[in-house]
Amino acid sequence: MKSILKSSTGKSYLVAFLLVSCLYLMWGCAHGLLDVLNKHFQGAFEMTKAESGFVQFSTYIAYFIMALPAGLIMGKVGYKKGIVIGLLLFAIGAFAFIPSAFLHSPIPFLIALFVLACGLCIIETGAHPYITAMGEEDSAAQRINIAAGFNGVGWIIGPIIGGALIFGSSPEDELALAKPYILVGIVVLIVTVIFAWTKLPQIEVNQFVVEEKDHVKATTSIWKSTGFVLAVLAQFSYCGAQTGIFSFFINYVTELDPTLSNLHASQLLGFGGMFLFLVGRLSSSFIMRWLKPEMVLIIFGLLAAICMTFVVMSVGKLSLYSLYASFFFMSTMFPTIFALGVRGFSDSQVKKASSYLVMGVAGGAVFPILMGAIGTTYMALGFILPLFCFVFISYFGYHQMRKAV
Repeated sequence: MKSILKSSTGKSYLVAFLLVSCLYLMWGCAHGLLDVLNKHFQGAFEMTKAESGFVQFSTYIAYFIMALPAGLIMGKVGYKKGIVIGLLLFAIGAFAFIPSAFLHSPIPFLIALFVLACGLCIIETGAHPYITAMGEEDSAAQRINIAAGFNGVGWIIGPIIGGALIFGSSPEDELALAKPYILVGIVVLIVTVIFAWTKLPQIEVNQFVVEEKDHVKATTSIWKSTGFVLAVLAQFSYCGAQTGIFSFFINYVTELDPTLSNLHASQLLGFGGMFLFLVGRLSSSFIMRWLKPEMVLIIFGLLAAICMTFVVMSVGKLSLYSLYASFFFMSTMFPTIFALGVRGFSDSQVKKASSYLVMGVAGGAVFPILMGAIGTTYMALGFILPLFCFVFISYFGYHQMRKAV
């Protein structure tokens, strides 16, 4: 791994890489908790599947609203200070769950999630391009996939902790919903202090700008790049598909096997689906030593679409195993789409481009509501939306591969 964390001058970015990768773990945990909240809100506040989708909506719409301001913050104060600002907002949103727990309404929780997600948006806007710039451009997709492996660990921890503290608590425990977020808030504050006091290297992303005719020149609008436009659409599609699958995993498996409890289903989500998600992210960085990132997107996108076909068909264990397998195949999509989307841009363009690519996370605000509405009586039908998304992501990979030739 050390070889992909060195600049052309031989400078090592290992310490900075590990510290920023911890951020990936924390926001993975925060997102993983949402899938437990989604199911819990259906029972605690008597919400329909479509209504419980507002748990994801309040989180991911923050990315749409904050993406451009986050880019401006990064451009004004730099990556490190910008990330510290994001961490502080993250902590404020997490601790806001304490007063929300005593108001007996979903609205305060949704507001707290929005604040928390505003912080996550700022963190991600800075962390993604920062990671891609910690070495040579050819290995950028590998670096961001390794960092995303830490994110995968967070996705495992989130449902397990959330399921144990929320589904495992007694109905009289008013702080049940707040407990996992109190724990997260404390960890975030500790990391904020460490991050603020650690000296990190100043990295200029424009070291990656090259002069080949298929790359966008620094003076050209990023929107004139068809590849970038498709990357934003692919990111929107991926985030919508991923969020919808994660959100309704518990609903799907409990409908497929009514003997499963919500707690057991949340454990299957953490130890089963999210574990494969982590394995996929870690293995994809090695796969990219032999296959180009574009080809990985094509293959994994098509295989994920096939998995969704079996999920929609709802044919017993085959559908359940296909749902698990989809976690593996979609694991590499976000970081790979991001790395391909900013490839060839200058430093100023990367900051703008990363803001719009992070804005694509808003797909996670839309799809859970749509999937919940489609799957009101039969959850399996809702998974037809991710199927189409994965087909489009494969097309994006094909477009990028042709562009690189």
